[in-house]
Amino acid sequence: MPALRLVILYLFSFALIVGCSRPAEEAAVPEPQAEATAETMIERAIRLELDTEYVPPPGDPMAHHTMGFARTLCSAVFVSGLDPDFAAESVGYFTGPYEYRDVVVKREVDHNNKMVHLTMENGVVRSSKYIGDLGCVPLPIGESDPYFEPVDIASSLSDPATTPWPMGDVLDDEPIPAEVDQEKLTEAFDTIFNPDAMTAALVVTYKGKIIAERYGEGIDMHTPLESWSMSKSLSATLLGVLIQQGEYELSQAAPIPEWQGKGDPRQEIRIQDILHMSSGLRCRAPQDPDADISLGYYDHLYLYTGTVNSFEWAATRPQQWKPNTVGRYRNCDPVLTNYLIRLAVEGRGDEYHQFPQQQLFDRIGVRNLVPQTDPYGNFLLQGSSLGSGRDWARIGNLYLNDGVSDDEQILPGGYAKFVSTLASAWEADGRPIYGGFFWLDGARYGLDKSAMYSMRGAGGQMTMIIPSRDMVIVRLGHYKGSPAWREAEPKGIQLLLDAVPAN
Repeated sequence: MPALRLVILYLFSFALIVGCSRPAEEAAVPEPQAEATAETMIERAIRLELDTEYVPPPGDPMAHHTMGFARTLCSAVFVSGLDPDFAAESVGYFTGPYEYRDVVVKREVDHNNKMVHLTMENGVVRSSKYIGDLGCVPLPIGESDPYFEPVDIASSLSDPATTPWPMGDVLDDEPIPAEVDQEKLTEAFDTIFNPDAMTAALVVTYKGKIIAERYGEGIDMHTPLESWSMSKSLSATLLGVLIQQGEYELSQAAPIPEWQGKGDPRQEIRIQDILHMSSGLRCRAPQDPDADISLGYYDHLYLYTGTVNSFEWAATRPQQWKPNTVGRYRNCDPVLTNYLIRLAVEGRGDEYHQFPQQQLFDRIGVRNLVPQTDPYGNFLLQGSSLGSGRDWARIGNLYLNDGVSDDEQILPGGYAKFVSTLASAWEADGRPIYGGFFWLDGARYGLDKSAMYSMRGAGGQMTMIIPSRDMVIVRLGHYKGSPAWREAEPKGIQLLLDAVPAN
């Protein structure tokens, strides 16, 4: 790649991913006035930093971004059922920046083999393949198949068309409760479905019941849509299932095999430190207050696009800070959470790829959530999943009910409080906005921190859990609409909150 183009790529990537004022993955996340300045955070981080070496991810950044585009396009077409031209213009800018999609001189959507091939101007081809129930997998250059045998995901759920909500799709005939302000509800939906915002799905539940929902053109209640970092909250949920089943404890040291050598300081990292985004690993992200693209392609993105063993890559990052000291939004932590899930599931002889459906989804009525993997079969649930609005609402209500569904304790009692409680390392950094793979949103709407917490994803994806109103709000949208969505969100969400009385 010519040197000038490389410099332009780096500068644009920084501007696009970090955004004019906020990182892309944090674009809809609250910024309380009390939040520390970047300078203060950087000074504290330098003071606490350990003397370890950083080595950036290998490879050509343009090839990585094109890989992100290929996988996103594959998922949009073969999982979501979107038109390829629409998807190429509208979906997944986070790992495949839109303004650099013109490096692709040939775009092939192979419906026979369910593959996407993108040929770059230098002749390099990046490909992604639809492999069935596990969605689309990013492929290393020159490969036509992943390095594992995909499985069909078996579900025990009955026909949703004849099964009542939430285990199915049949809603009861009861009217909307009288205390709900239907005029504000309607105004909220009209605001959120501003055409420029490209909202694709909006589902609102109150006291466990769907009181309103709407879908964009070509989308329905079953359509899996790009969800991005809401998957991090799903990772916390799957790990919570294993904690409830006795496989792990939050306070234990994380048993990552790569950390078990004599004297390895990473043995001090607890599972709860990982869930709090405070493991302290060197895993650079564009959301870092001292983000510097000149140091190379970000580890945070490489875990999507590198087509390497993502678990191994994350586990071999050195320590930058002591655990539970500095809070940073970095993908190594949710990737390692999924590593722990695989270790426990396979360690007891179960089928890893069946685990989410059998041990979580089937137990709460989820049928249309597609977790995707790297070429080695590792779930990339730092952000590579697609889900329907109703399915994310089911997960939100699981937390609203303190981990109970259909009288069954699926998550540990008190786990919802854990994920929605401010992480101490983030508090020490002066950013009271993060819990256990969930964002703390209350301050944005003038509420107490405990009144609201959310799953959030790049491009305006969100599942808001509002115990103070016994309410869950799910909004999913096409990435291209995210600037307009940022404008519409404050009014739209406030109207939804105002439509339902506080407890």
